[in-house]
Amino acid sequence: MDHTVVHFEIPAEQPERAAKFYRDLFGWDIKSAGPAGADGIEYWMVKTVRGKGWPETPGVNGGLMRRMMPQQAIVNYIGVEDVVAFTRKAQQLGATVLLPKMPVPGMGWFAQLTDTEGNVFAIWQPDTGAA
Repeated sequence: MDHTVVHFEIPAEQPERAAKFYRDLFGWDIKSAGPAGADGIEYWMVKTVRGKGWPETPGVNGGLMRRMMPQQAIVNYIGVEDVVAFTRKAQQLGATVLLPKMPVPGMGWFAQLTDTEGNVFAIWQPDTGAA
């Protein structure tokens, strides 16, 4: 695995307004994933490149979500083989865990951390069996 950015998330006060902005500016395909679920997260899928699920050409797809806290920044997700192992390694190198390993059912696992400079990033382990 290359350990490259595999997904991004853009927080927005008004997701509809942000979706229109990015559609109009870059021509991105942005669609609501439906109303907020039990977890209360309103999420929009952002396709910047062609592909079914994963990009067929160079680039990365992402998501857009309603801002959940003040100063919430864009988060890049880095692909890894094992979320638990990389969380442990990141902590040994000085990272702080914000969200421990969590499933995205049918897609994979992720954890969010801060690096040694306070920047938020996430690690992503694909796994269609995640529940």
